[in-house]
Amino acid sequence: MVAVPTYRRPDDLRRLLQSLGPAMVHATAVGAASRVDILVIDNDPDASGLAALADAPVARVHETSPGVAAVRNRAIDESVGHDVLVFIDDDESPAASDWLACLLETARDCGADAVAGPVMTVVDGGIDPWIEAGGFFARRHTRGIPTGAVIERAATNNLLLDLAVVRATGVRFDDRFGRTGGEDSLFTSQLHRAGARMVWCAEALVLDHLPETRRTRAHALGRVRGMSAAGVRVGLVLAPTHRRRAVVRAKATVAGIARIAAGVARTATGALLRSERLDATGRRDTMRGVGALEGAAGHIRIHYGEPLRGARR
Repeated sequence: MVAVPTYRRPDDLRRLLQSLGPAMVHATAVGAASRVDILVIDNDPDASGLAALADAPVARVHETSPGVAAVRNRAIDESVGHDVLVFIDDDESPAASDWLACLLETARDCGADAVAGPVMTVVDGGIDPWIEAGGFFARRHTRGIPTGAVIERAATNNLLLDLAVVRATGVRFDDRFGRTGGEDSLFTSQLHRAGARMVWCAEALVLDHLPETRRTRAHALGRVRGMSAAGVRVGLVLAPTHRRRAVVRAKATVAGIARIAAGVARTATGALLRSERLDATGRRDTMRGVGALEGAAGHIRIHYGEPLRGARR
């Protein structure tokens, strides 16, 4: 089953569903799957995604609990009778028709319980050169990973899961991360620690379509800050003892201060040299440092869904 979480992106959802058709046909034609179903999980209280589906031949549910963790858990719960669950986001599309087959074949050939693939951001229109110079959506950390390489964590916007293994481990998406991000890193890390074998599939590329509302400097910087904070919070949850959590906090604090100092220096150098790249990367690293300090302090930044005030946990 291919699961599509959606939240107030009806046009993107329609585009994705159209692009999934060829991938489903190809997967069955080459024998990678005997049948492929699509499940749309709408997290909009107004159910705008369900309204956009009309008579599309897909299963659909309305998940009223806010946050991506609740949506992804609902997808697992709704997948009774299926062996495999594949997540793809509503603002994405497969880069080629063999996307799904590549994930399935890699899982089979590698004996994997989970398979993750690369995501490449594409812009349908212009983008601020400052954002491009800062590499805010470059995803360099996944470049060059070969197919079949074992990984310990992954994002869920291009992820295959063996449902029997997921259910046997009892791992679930943590609602504490449902509106902050990081739920995918925590889930896959816990799955790995429970003994699941997770590998990479370089050929299973999906495209992340960046809308105009996410092409602003404020959004790019806020995204970096939020991801950094969430990463520290994930580390704190994974730490098994109070002492280890203290170590995680201390390392995050030191790293955060160092990043802020380096980022401010780079930004100042960029101003002197009139370098857009140095200014952008300096501000990016500064926000990473701020996020690390927030994560260490337990400050929660709401990144998904309706805006809420900052909180501490």
